[in-house]
Amino acid sequence: MTADGTEQDQTGLQRGSSASRMRAHNERLVLTLLRRHRALSKAELARRTGLSAQTMSVIMRGLERDGLLARDDPVRGKVGQPSVPMRLAPDGVLFYGLKIGRRSAELVLIDFLGRVIGRAQVSYAYPTPERAMGFARAAFADLQGALAPDRRRRVAGLGIGLPFHLWDWAKPLGVPAAAMTPWKHCDIGAELQAGLDMPVFLENDATAACGAELVFGADPLPADFIYYYVGYFVGGGVVLQDRLFTGPQGYAGALGSMPVPLGAGRTGQLIDIASLHPLDRSLCAAGHDSDFLWRGHEIWPIDAAILQRWLDGAANGLAHSIAGASAVLDTDLVIIDGWLPRELLNRLICRTGRALEAVDFSGLRNPRIRAGTVGADARALGAASLPLSQRFLMDAVGGATRPA
Repeated sequence: MTADGTEQDQTGLQRGSSASRMRAHNERLVLTLLRRHRALSKAELARRTGLSAQTMSVIMRGLERDGLLARDDPVRGKVGQPSVPMRLAPDGVLFYGLKIGRRSAELVLIDFLGRVIGRAQVSYAYPTPERAMGFARAAFADLQGALAPDRRRRVAGLGIGLPFHLWDWAKPLGVPAAAMTPWKHCDIGAELQAGLDMPVFLENDATAACGAELVFGADPLPADFIYYYVGYFVGGGVVLQDRLFTGPQGYAGALGSMPVPLGAGRTGQLIDIASLHPLDRSLCAAGHDSDFLWRGHEIWPIDAAILQRWLDGAANGLAHSIAGASAVLDTDLVIIDGWLPRELLNRLICRTGRALEAVDFSGLRNPRIRAGTVGADARALGAASLPLSQRFLMDAVGGATRPA
């Protein structure tokens, strides 16, 4: 509790009275600007926010005292005292991100800059609540136990990214429907929250991956863009006005469910053709081991003919999905990332661009396509970005994100 009767959490961000809420708003604004611009002086922050130099000094001192900011080397000008740029302190706050996928789960611990400082992984034939929670609890205990006490106190939340309606995916996973039914009755966020002394947030895994690009991406982004993540099932997200737009029920940007042509006069969903599971099936049907797809994403020794068939189908499906999304959203950028070797991702993007040229774009703008900058870790990092964004940034990730 602070002197004016408002609450204060372990990071110093305040809440309670209208005055303290304004201070918290201004603190979030400063942290958001520093995340975007890496380092800024007090004068530059005051200019960008419109706050007075005195108010900015109070904010900066408070954030520095709470360990959220660090000083850069002084920058000398032609006259006057040198300015001292401020930046986010890497160890200022730490966050956990749990990714629950169709073939593997992963828990990462990241610092305030989004760098992974701890990681645990497990693979399986298909996910069950018991496997996911057992892994999460054991991995969390291991990673927490490896932290020094002062760093342990800086952990500010857990984000979970998992496919919504997991029970609907039994058939593509090749498992009996009854094996996935327990997910209908499992609130994994609430289950994990019960044993943790920190807030827990939940989001769709592909939507969370989009959030990772928004928060941690290395390249400047426009205010609006469409995002695809190619994993066991392809999914995606939509960013509007610098915010991840998920809709009132959390299903906006469910690009994997978009209807697309599958060839030979058939139609289906994008997940049927642009996901990794049809590549998995093709490898198995040809007598090849496909487990390497889920053990790592750096190098995949795949038969060239099988890979080319998958690339052609995936690119064609993505092109039609992009055209459909462009008819609704006026954006000129599409980002594609995924659990893929980088060279293969670049081939997929190039092939998608060529497929897009064959789609009728009359009355529409043909968007540019580029690779995501976060990479295969986007789902886990996106999960970790949930508590970071909700608690420390202005542009919170995920309209449907909620404390468990």
